[in-house]
Amino acid sequence: MTDPHIHATHPALITRLKRAEGHLRHVIGMLETGRSCTEIATQMQAVERAITAAKRTLIHDHIDHCLGNGDGDLDELRALAKLL
Repeated sequence: MTDPHIHATHPALITRLKRAEGHLRHVIGMLETGRSCTEIATQMQAVERAITAAKRTLIHDHIDHCLGNGDGDLDELRALAKLL
């Protein structure tokens, strides 16, 4: 088993993702209660932006702290760049 891979940003990312999770549950509730499509789409965009920001933070943190120590780093950097 490998050691946990935890960065200083992970607790804040967990908080951000839990908030997005709650927001997404709210969006599902909006669908279930028949709220307008415009309202739902607006809230879905907010959830999407929150998750995108969390992903970007995770990737930038990984680039800053984990790359530069091995031969496969350039390939990994290319793969990560596709996710941004």
